[in-house]
Amino acid sequence: MILVTGASGLNGGVLVRKLSARGIAVRALVRTAARAGDLAALPYVEIAEADMARPETLAAPLQGIERAMLISSADRGMVEVQTNFIEAAKKAGVRHVVKLSGIFPELDSPFRFARMHTEVEQRLAASGLAYTNLRAGEFMHSYFRQVPSILSKGALFLPMADARIASIDVDDIAEVAADVLTGPGHEGHNYPLTGPEALSMTEVAEKLSKVVGKPIRYVDVPPDDAKRAQIAAGMPEFLAEGIAELFAERRKGKEGNVSAVIPTTFGRKPISFDQFAARYAAVFRGEQPPPR
Repeated sequence: MILVTGASGLNGGVLVRKLSARGIAVRALVRTAARAGDLAALPYVEIAEADMARPETLAAPLQGIERAMLISSADRGMVEVQTNFIEAAKKAGVRHVVKLSGIFPELDSPFRFARMHTEVEQRLAASGLAYTNLRAGEFMHSYFRQVPSILSKGALFLPMADARIASIDVDDIAEVAADVLTGPGHEGHNYPLTGPEALSMTEVAEKLSKVVGKPIRYVDVPPDDAKRAQIAAGMPEFLAEGIAELFAERRKGKEGNVSAVIPTTFGRKPISFDQFAARYAAVFRGEQPPPR
């Protein structure tokens, strides 16, 4: 059986649905059963409760698990909770852990979450468990955060200057994760995952304009203004500072390279931004809520 942590989140939930659709037995780990939502009704899915911040709760959900997908929130406790899981997985006899990581894991990165992902990757490698790191780029779903400004001001407000970024659809991440969790030969690999093209924010705005049916412009926001606005909107300062660090790295072009891993290693063409925008046109027009 396969276990997926963070199953109530975006990436974990999509992966659980992919595995269920393939007829694969999967245990979906959530903090409380109430957070499982419609996952509990899916075939081949078993819901398990645990909190990775409390390692003593992990023993029972890990019983009988051969492979596991490690996903958790990007917050102050990420290294601790993911290390807890790695140690518990080793004790339980899990053979292979697949970690959702970042596209540029560097221990000396100015971006705090890149440093955290790197530290966890190193701990996973040192654990003796078979491992695979899926180093995903920016999620296309992050543009749902721009819907309010698209609707009210016809604009994307982002501190990206003229940098390009190779965003990826979370469906593609889930398909790769499902392949790795169910197939041989992926142990010890680090897979950078991106979409098929690197776009500027002006190009993203043009593509969204087509599906929304009105002009959308890109406004390059000064980084300090973007951080202040996030904090004023209620974002914790630690996270706002981390996002500011991330965009500083993106402005250097750190997410502008297109990876060939999905087509060459996994034999499928990653979803383009045009396809993504068309699929969620109703969301960008304000007619439907973003998927959760």
